[in-house]
Amino acid sequence: MAGDARGLLNDLLPEFERADLMVANLECPLIGEPSPIMKTGPIFGAPGDCIKAIKNAGIGVLCLANNHILDHGGAGLINTLKVCAQEGVETVGAGKNLAAAGRIVVRDCGGVRVGLLAAAEHEFSIAGENSPGANPLDLITFVRNIREHRASFDFLVVLLHGAAEFFAPTPRIQNTCRFMIEMGADVVIVQHPHILGGYENYLGGHIVYGQGALLMDEDIYRNRKSFHEGFLVKLTLNAQLTTAGFQKSQNSPSSQLTLIPFTQSDPEPGARRMVPEREQAFYECLAERSRMILDKRFVEAEWVKFCEENKHGYIGSLLGFNRVMHKLNRNGLLFRLLYGKRPLLGVRNLIQCETHREAIETIFQHQLCERS
Repeated sequence: MAGDARGLLNDLLPEFERADLMVANLECPLIGEPSPIMKTGPIFGAPGDCIKAIKNAGIGVLCLANNHILDHGGAGLINTLKVCAQEGVETVGAGKNLAAAGRIVVRDCGGVRVGLLAAAEHEFSIAGENSPGANPLDLITFVRNIREHRASFDFLVVLLHGAAEFFAPTPRIQNTCRFMIEMGADVVIVQHPHILGGYENYLGGHIVYGQGALLMDEDIYRNRKSFHEGFLVKLTLNAQLTTAGFQKSQNSPSSQLTLIPFTQSDPEPGARRMVPEREQAFYECLAERSRMILDKRFVEAEWVKFCEENKHGYIGSLLGFNRVMHKLNRNGLLFRLLYGKRPLLGVRNLIQCETHREAIETIFQHQLCERS
């Protein structure tokens, strides 16, 4: 609350101060009074005064498109927008309604008009036509948005909050990120996994599949080694190529991507640059991961393995198991006793068929609205 940016970022702070534009993901609303919503998963929130440290760190834009920005309802998001505006910190990816949430923010960086667009997968945080929330990930809307506003920016950065926590990339997320590059994005950064997901250069554009967490001191994650490691993404723009509107090329890239490794909450709160003896091993591990995810078969095999390890939890949640039933079903016993193949084929069809899934989503949306 004291606004001590140096106490939080330590020797990383000079990197923030040197940047023409610093962008960060805010994974919780800045609230005045708690007003938690009913949802699954943890509920996050921080005092509004935290914006002082964010401002003092030189962060010019905060991404609000994530699965926690509505953890304290519309009131929490509206307060976040208010305190950010009061401190002169711009926001992207969430707003008082769907149109505001999907706005492309454009900032001048050394003569280059940098566009920022943020979107989140559909969890408990999505905006409605007339209700506050995050910009939903919808590829049709994404393409229309890019085409409508293409003349307003020279370089486009997309911040995508998606994929599975502690796993990246999924086959769908990789295809989505590559499609965004094909449609005009210059950089796509995936931020939900909270692990080092690897990176790639695709058609002259950059994709980062997970950076880790910069400042996240949560006990529920402390036993994961990946929770304590991450990296800043530093983009150096080639103004001549970017503003000339040249088609992206791997031989003449319009930007250079540099990674700056750090450790955080390890064990004391705050983030700091990774020590040199640890940094080299970090780079080698990340480079190997980045090489492996270029193989479609590897990405698909890893995803199948992840799903196999988590199938009982997923299916139990889908079928409405309570805590006791989940415990009994840890090895799939309850699932095998209660459900045969035909009922499960029916559930599969409801999920896979686009129209059936649309109907289920609409039913749940209206059912929950009626109960609230």
